[in-house]
Amino acid sequence: MHHAAALALLAAAAVAHAAPMLAPGAPFPAWSLPDQTGVTVTSASLAGKTYLLWFFPKAGTPGCTLEGQRLRDRIDDFRKQGVEVIGVSFDTPKDNAAFVAAEHFPFRLLSDADRTLAMQVGAAEDRSAATARRISYLVGPDGRVRKAYDAVVPAGHAVQVLQDLQATPE
Repeated sequence: MHHAAALALLAAAAVAHAAPMLAPGAPFPAWSLPDQTGVTVTSASLAGKTYLLWFFPKAGTPGCTLEGQRLRDRIDDFRKQGVEVIGVSFDTPKDNAAFVAAEHFPFRLLSDADRTLAMQVGAAEDRSAATARRISYLVGPDGRVRKAYDAVVPAGHAVQVLQDLQATPE
């Protein structure tokens, strides 16, 4: 019993230290991350555009693959809404490149290997996090959070975001 109680306390402490999600209207932090080809992508390069930044735990795993496939399958709908879709994980650019190739993703996957962005936006508790939390942010052309998605369901996320875009136009 003592061991179980200690584990419960440790688990509660780990949850309590998780970075908070950013609220709608909050400025999204500036970032600079390499994509699957090694090209650096920055928040500044997306200024004036709306983008969906979807954090995923691990390239090639079932839930991440399903979420990516659903986003891929609706990419034309996102483009019609003027939204760029961009994935982020702790995977290496090489692993993300293999994921893009295997799934024919028409969007960039970024590598946040040092967890800097993830820690700022609630996708990681600390630098030792093994994987990113499955969260997303819809960031507006003004660099502010339009919508924050906590506890994303991989199968329905693409449709959820598209519905939110139609409900709350820029």
